[in-house]
Amino acid sequence: MGELGMSQLIDNYGRKHRDLRVSLTDRCSLRCSYCMPHDFSDWLKSEHLLNTDELMLIIENAVAVGIEEVRLTGGEPLLRADIVEIVSRISSLPNAPKLSLTTNGLRLKELAKPLADAGLERINVSLDTLDRGRFKTLTYRDRIDDVFSGLSAARAAGLAPIKINAVLLQGVNDDEAPALLKWALAEGFSLRFIEQMPLDAGGIWNRETMVTAGVVLAALSKEFDLVAATDRGSSPAEEFFINGTQETVGIIASVTQPFCGACDRLRLTSDGQLRSCLFSLEEMDLRSVVRNPELSPAQIAQEISTRFHKTVAGKLPGHGINDVTFIQPRRPMSAIGG
Repeated sequence: MGELGMSQLIDNYGRKHRDLRVSLTDRCSLRCSYCMPHDFSDWLKSEHLLNTDELMLIIENAVAVGIEEVRLTGGEPLLRADIVEIVSRISSLPNAPKLSLTTNGLRLKELAKPLADAGLERINVSLDTLDRGRFKTLTYRDRIDDVFSGLSAARAAGLAPIKINAVLLQGVNDDEAPALLKWALAEGFSLRFIEQMPLDAGGIWNRETMVTAGVVLAALSKEFDLVAATDRGSSPAEEFFINGTQETVGIIASVTQPFCGACDRLRLTSDGQLRSCLFSLEEMDLRSVVRNPELSPAQIAQEISTRFHKTVAGKLPGHGINDVTFIQPRRPMSAIGG
């Protein structure tokens, strides 16, 4: 790979970038209404997606320029047929990054142990309701039992901590915040509520009806004594200690209380485009670099490094959701990677 001479990704606002979110596919086995319509079919063409060797080439060079953590996302990353191989190859890298994965949990029953054995350290599982009927309404799939089975398998495999991500929608599941937290505490899971963001393919996001962090906190505070933790660092979640214990619940207020000033994340789409922000309107093409037969391995490494640094140099101070001039990205969340 050669000596690149650059080992930190620091933008013009002093933010050091250590975290790379890597989307493995834009496809998903659920149809969560806040992400995509139930009949969504505008998938990326398969020939545009990075193969495993191309993916590893980018991740290896990302680590060389300062990436310390990799989170595998989608779409649904467990739909990728070679997911265990990908985890194994990343965890086998020199100076291997911390490795985690965000999933809907449907395939964890059969994959949790192989993934843990391959080197996966922890998982986040998306679960917005405990009610079977609501789950089917939200996802257009009657598969909540598969999620629960997957969570049990993940716990048995030693993946820890297991974090649960929940999005609340007005009139759908916005009354479930206390019940979700009671369940998570009983199961030993770490719960985080996430404000709905304007990244859905169906265009249903509405600032006026969005369930805000303040609403979630007020609902939880009726049944729990919550005290804000002080050391947030670059975490997107504000954590609250529960009932005088060391157990916490997190709230990610991406819209109403942006945390852009401490952001240390970059994103790689499944078709090889590097993004500085979920809401960026620009992308840096890495697929063309790793597919260029005229470049030597050293030249590929240098060009990847250069493009990572250019992406970071062009990163804006914030996501702009609250600006009058905000423009929603062309790609939905499922094609960007969470």
